[in-house]
Amino acid sequence: MTLMPIVVTGATGQLGRLTVEALLRRGIPAADIIATGRDIARIKDLADRGITVRRADFADPDGLVEAFAGADRLLLISASVPVGERVAHHRRVIDAAASAGVSLVAYTSTTHADTATTVIGATHRETEEYLRDRATPSVLLRNSWYLENYTGQLPQILQHGAVVGAAGEGRISAASRADYAEAAAVVLTTEGHTGAVYELGGDASFTLTELAAAISAAAGQQVAYADLPVADFARALAAAGLPAELAEVLADADRGMSRGEMYTDSGDLRRLIGRPPVTLAEALAGM
Repeated sequence: MTLMPIVVTGATGQLGRLTVEALLRRGIPAADIIATGRDIARIKDLADRGITVRRADFADPDGLVEAFAGADRLLLISASVPVGERVAHHRRVIDAAASAGVSLVAYTSTTHADTATTVIGATHRETEEYLRDRATPSVLLRNSWYLENYTGQLPQILQHGAVVGAAGEGRISAASRADYAEAAAVVLTTEGHTGAVYELGGDASFTLTELAAAISAAAGQQVAYADLPVADFARALAAAGLPAELAEVLADADRGMSRGEMYTDSGDLRRLIGRPPVTLAEALAGM
């Protein structure tokens, strides 16, 4: 298949950079990848490797059209901005992609975005609806939680001997950022994905009680799960230093998890990447 350049938005972030690397591994020439972000100094090393680097600010519609010029496919990684601004940012990207003549937009959504009750879920649902309303050729990559959301907290978890949350016994189909990135690279470089909705997550789901047990086994140290009411969890996150709005959004995400909104048994991630996704046990093995 002959492709014109592929745009990756948010290449300054972890998922975006991993997707760029996955595209390179799949044989896409560096010159056919356009890596974008607000602060392109952070991706100068990609330019040094022959990748086209362009500034793209989701708040600048004209700049977005310029950034996407000449591209065939685009990965829209959901914006890391306050939730109240996300949908407007996404709409500007979708409009710019249409103006630039992009033939396919792949969007990183969330599991069960069409029925999710969380604040985050609503932003993804509205973005998906806008893609449909604009009749934009698209593929929805509905990613569950990242394993790194937990492994990145291991020092604090071990210090306090507790996983703290508000997810009850809800099951979470978390997977690694690298596996989600590889799935994105697959849909950007192969045919037959237009209109598809992929519910992406790990094959082996877990509750936060099971997460605590897995950490205990890997660390040789007792770790328990402390399940809090949503409001109390938000206060605990704020007390730990998170901005109040972000603390409330994350606590609300746990509430969604308690309802099974981050669980999927679709097998879509395994089928897209052609192997079993990294498991929690594997992610903890190197701790």
